[in-house]
This record gives sequence, C-alpha cells and structure tokens, in this order.
Amino acid sequence: MEAKKFKIPKEVTEVMKRLEGAGFEAYAVGGCVRDLILGKEPKDWDVTTNAKPEEIMKLFSRRSDAASEVGTPKPTRLVGSPTESSVADSVGAEYDAFYENKFFTVTVKTGSEDLALKEIEITTFRAEGKYTDRRHPDEVRFAETLEEDLSRRDFTVNALALSVAEGMAGDIIDFFDGQADLKKKIIRAVGNPTERFEEDALRMMRAVRLATELSAQGGPAAGWEIEKNTFAAVKKLSGHLAFIAKERIRDELMKIIGAAKAREGIELLEETGLLAHIIPELREGIGVTNRPKIFTIWEHNLKALEYGAKTRFSPEVCLIALMHDIGKPRAKGPMKNDEWTFYGHDMIGSKMAAGILTRLHFSSDFVKKAAILIRWHLFKYDPDEGVTDSSVRRLIRNVGPENMTDLVKLRICDRMGMGVPKAVPYRLRHFQFRVEKILREEEAPTPKMLKIRGDDIMRILEIEPGPKIGQIIEVLMQEVIDEPEKNNSEYLELRVKELGGLSSDELKKIASEAEEKVELAEDERISNIKSKYWVK
Repeated sequence: MEAKKFKIPKEVTEVMKRLEGAGFEAYAVGGCVRDLILGKEPKDWDVTTNAKPEEIMKLFSRRSDAASEVGTPKPTRLVGSPTESSVADSVGAEYDAFYENKFFTVTVKTGSEDLALKEIEITTFRAEGKYTDRRHPDEVRFAETLEEDLSRRDFTVNALALSVAEGMAGDIIDFFDGQADLKKKIIRAVGNPTERFEEDALRMMRAVRLATELSAQGGPAAGWEIEKNTFAAVKKLSGHLAFIAKERIRDELMKIIGAAKAREGIELLEETGLLAHIIPELREGIGVTNRPKIFTIWEHNLKALEYGAKTRFSPEVCLIALMHDIGKPRAKGPMKNDEWTFYGHDMIGSKMAAGILTRLHFSSDFVKKAAILIRWHLFKYDPDEGVTDSSVRRLIRNVGPENMTDLVKLRICDRMGMGVPKAVPYRLRHFQFRVEKILREEEAPTPKMLKIRGDDIMRILEIEPGPKIGQIIEVLMQEVIDEPEKNNSEYLELRVKELGGLSSDELKKIASEAEEKVELAEDERISNIKSKYWVK
C-alpha cells in the first residue's frame, strides 16, 4: 500500500487522532480519498472506525443529551445498535456530536467555518444483509475488519481508505484496485456488479453520475467510462430503478444535470437503458427530424442542455432546456416548405414537463416555473416590427418578472441547440433592454414621486386647475431629482408658495428649463440600460 503525502485538514486529523488515542482504528474513507488522489479538493470528509457508535459519542459528545436519537428510525434492523443508557454516558468535550441511529453513523460538528469540514461523519465498520426491496438492507451489523466494510461499497474508486499521521496522509488501503481504476478512468463495481445493483438499484444512476462528474472535473480530454461488466449489469437491471423512491432518482438526476458535461451524462443514461425509467418522454425525439433539419429533436434538446451546462447556468435552467422541445414529437404535423411543422409544441411540452417533474417529486414552485418557461419560450420580438411596450408587459405578466432572466437563458440554450454561431443576437439583447426598462419604470422621474399632489397645490395657492399647476410640478420634480432630501411635505409646500408668487412668464421659463433637465435625466437612465445590452 503506497504511501502518499497529502496534506489532511486539521479537523480531520484531530478527529482521527482522538479515535486512535482511545485505542481504535480510524481511516478517511470513500470520496474524499478518491478526490485527494485525483488532486481535487474533497467536498466532504468521512471517517470509518472499529469504534461502536456509543464509544464514538463518549469521545466527541459535548453533552449527554446530544446523544439522543433524532428523526424517524429506518425500517432496517440495526444489529448491535447502542442502547439509550450506553449513549447517556457521554463525557464533555470541545466537540458537539449527535447519533441519528442512521446505519451506525455519528456526525461530529467541528466548529470549522469551512463547509466541507463543518461536519465529519464517523461510521463504524459495518456489513449489510440482503436487500429484499432493492433499496435498503434488511439488516446492518457491525463488521470486524476494514476490508469487510469496504467490500460493501458501490465502486472501487469509492472503496479506498487512508490512514493519517501528523497531519499528512499515511497508507492508502486499496483492496479492490481502485487506484488502478482511477488511472484508467473507469467506474467499476466492487465485486459482482449484479449483486451490487440488486442491493441498491440507485447505484446504477450513481455510476452514470460519477462518470459524468469525474469527466467534467478532468477537463476536455478526460473521458471516464463505466467498466464493461458493470455497464452490462446496468443495462440488464435498468428496470430495477422502478423500485427506487422518486426523490432519490430526482436528486441523482439533478447532480448529473449540474455537471459541466451534463449532455454526456444524459447520453449515458440512454445508452445504459436508465433514461427509459426516468424521463422516457425524452426518447420520443430520437431519430425525429427537427426544423431546421440539421439535428434531430433529441440532438437539439441535448445541445441546448450542453450549452447551458458549459455556460454554468443553474441546474434548473439546464433541466428545462433539456425538456424545452419535449412536446415536438407529439405535435409533429404536415410539412411546410419542405420542413415538418410542430404547431402548439410549446403548450404540449409545457403540460408534459409539468407531468414529468410532478412524477419525479420536484417542488410545486419549480414545476410551475418549468411549465411557464416552456410555454413561453417561443416569444416573438423584433424591434424593427414596432413591438409595443404593452405587448412586452403582457409577456412579463404571463411569465412573471422573477422568471424573465431565466426565460432569456432558455432562449439562448434553444438558439445554441440549433447550431447558430451567436448566443445573444441583437434582437435578444434589445429584448433584454426592453424588459429591464419596463421593470425599472418606477425609477423614471414622474409626478408620483413627489410628496405633494396637484390638489395640494390648488389648495395652498387657492387656484383653479390650469397650466400653472403642471409648471410648478415640473420645477419640483427637477429639484427633487437633483436633491432627493427636498422631497418632504414641509419644503415642498414652502416652495409651492414661492413659485406661486412668480409671474406667468417667469414660472413658464423656469418650468421649461426644469422639464428639459428631467427629460435629460430620463434619457440618461435609458441610455445606461441600452449601453448594458449594447443596443441603440
């Protein structure tokens, strides 16, 4: 077992030293070890030990009540789990720890400001019984050795352990050739892949997700693959995904969508047969000619996702981009000008997406947002065709002001999915300008900004309605724009009296100058927004 000199965070070394100082074994394990070997910063840290949960609690719990179990116990039978009395013997320490009766895992709160080190999970060596429901082990029992513990893990690249000494990595413990698989960039199940996937069918999605994430981390040339026997087992057992809770499938899907190489992840889901059990509706676009004919509908949706993922749009936007034309195959109609028509595919796709996302237990807010964006992603806008502000306001009402930015991002993904060279053309930039101008209309100087009204001016000056009132308001607006602190009733009433005492010619001249300044201020505001989007 080759020694590696990786620097280990002090929070991790202190946790492991405390375990070892009490006579127990302790190893960093799993993804954090894999990431260290790959030269990546671990997202979290897990430790495995032969100490029992009640013994871990004694070492790390700040107070006895921290040991109380929280949450709903799992249906799995925990063989040899700690009793309430044994946990209550916890001694004081600078750590805070809690035990959730979750498969022998104690969570230690380190107090670190680093999110990756804020909590460290310590799990007792464990072995698992049969998985009757293909989701949870029927029983979990204590394992005698580290090798027995690692043998139950999903993939060889995750079945790695690391000893620590003096803040540096010691030996890498690798019983299943995980380091060799890291070098070869392959995802291989530990032991018999059929047995691993029959234990927990979600591991098949994890294989895809891991290959996708690691490919994205490694750069353009880093192509991770699923080892052939593991791949064959996924294809054979893909239907077992039906036994998995939709929430778990959703979470794995979003991790795939959130990777920079999300397109490759979706393609791998299709190649393994898993996509048919997640979003089978997407497959309806395979081989279906799109308009224009450059790509199939399937390819177009993938390219839209690809651009969003590479541009690092949010995973939510990327998922919507993947589904934005999902209604096209069902809307396919007669040819026009030698191309297929897809009338109403936006409305059909909106309803399909809502059904898919509801089925996968996404939040109702996201389901609604996705349906809205897909429904309106075909909005038409051409500044040369005299599009009115009222029509843009209507679109904003339909989509929601909070969703307009993501609507533009979806439109960009749609464009790039058609193979066009430019992501944001002039028309789309002008649309962004128009939307922002309308959404920021409250910033425009108007009489409503004043803390005084026309009725107040007539009352103060004891005059009837007429041009004098408008002239006074113009002067007051200009003064308040220059000095906002003047926008108070006391000052404005005094100023109204002063202006009311001027001659008609004097007031008219001052008002004309003020109106010109107000117009210049508004022109400057609009000009700044135009400059932001490079439009005329």
